[in-house]
Amino acid sequence: MNRIYHLSTCDTCRKILSNLNTDGVELINIREHLISVQDLELMKKQVGSYEGLFNKRAQKLKEMKAEEKPIKDTDYKKLILSEYTFLKRPAAIIEGKVYAGNDKSTVEALTNALHK
Repeated sequence: MNRIYHLSTCDTCRKILSNLNTDGVELINIREHLISVQDLELMKKQVGSYEGLFNKRAQKLKEMKAEEKPIKDTDYKKLILSEYTFLKRPAAIIEGKVYAGNDKSTVEALTNALHK
């Protein structure tokens, strides 16, 4: 199943989604439904680490004390599963391929995958 995890209040996510063909894609607002363990595991396998799926610009990360910040890959996993803000957005699984984040090349690849 094709899924895109996004944040409905995020202007960047809204802009990206408005330019995509999301017919047949399950859109999941991560504020309401955290990413599933299964989807996170699939994403990690393709990306190579939980750190690669981690939003390092999250406000909550900046507010953390140094000793609370993630160090190991398992720390990143735990934070992503506990708080929606730590997952790079948008995060998509399309035809078994993973696209996470809003950098230009990722958005372009996601756009191409959805317009086939």
